[in-house]
Amino acid sequence: MLRYVAAGIDGSPESLAAAHWAAREAARRGTGLRLVHAWEWLPHSAPYVPAGMSQRQWAEEILERASSSVRAAHPELRVIDDLVVEPACDVLCTAAGQAELLVLGSRGLGGLAGFLLGSVSRRVVARSPGPVVLVRADGSCANEHLPALDGVSPDEISALPYRDIVLGIDVGRPCDELIEFAFETALRCGASLRAMHFFPAPPGQARADRLVAQPGPELLAEKEHALVATLRPWCEKFPDVVVTETVAEGRAAGEMVRASTGAALVVVGRRLREGRFGAHVGSVAHAVLHHARCPVAVVPHS
Repeated sequence: MLRYVAAGIDGSPESLAAAHWAAREAARRGTGLRLVHAWEWLPHSAPYVPAGMSQRQWAEEILERASSSVRAAHPELRVIDDLVVEPACDVLCTAAGQAELLVLGSRGLGGLAGFLLGSVSRRVVARSPGPVVLVRADGSCANEHLPALDGVSPDEISALPYRDIVLGIDVGRPCDELIEFAFETALRCGASLRAMHFFPAPPGQARADRLVAQPGPELLAEKEHALVATLRPWCEKFPDVVVTETVAEGRAAGEMVRASTGAALVVVGRRLREGRFGAHVGSVAHAVLHHARCPVAVVPHS
């Protein structure tokens, strides 16, 4: 059975960046790449379809452009083109369940940054049975690596050290799927892993001027011990991954967004549960998806 990484294509610059990110990840994993473009036939003329082309012809053109770009950049990679006439969210969720990883652009043709409730990407992230990586339009190979020195050619960028992988952990409810994904990604890339845990101020520490007192040494030590204990078996399983731990008081969402600056990838979790209004991604993942400066991996877990 063919192993592959899947990428959703919609004709936007972000989806093309996602396709190239997925191609690089497929090469690192030694898998194939499946490019998926889902479209729905409309009984009336669609405003985004160029004059003189049918809806199907335009869908085929979108997929062909992305495929040609990826094949030119990665001639050694096995690429499968998949054009499906079904609702995009359903198609992409199915693709996520069949692939090792699904990669999407973090902005669609609507022209709004981040994700809005009801968008295809947001619904796919909330419903996907497997990990989903979101990539912005500037998610190039150069941005995954440390800055190149003068005189380094574009072909040599991939040999530069990889930027850090950032992992957000809730030490009160750690999950194996999330931690394993981060360690395996760091190992494949030869990157360091920054494991981070942030906790809110205990009740009663907020002062009238809204400043917050430093957490007591006992509380900080307790959180640090919990993080080290959580990571210990994974550090033993992946001895080649260099890990640094950070424990601090603060709002996890904002701190993870700040940590994304200069990182190659931020890894956050999403619990497999249904809320009152259906599946959702959680407040921390939602904030990171909106504001992170690098690609974001959302890993579902029990």
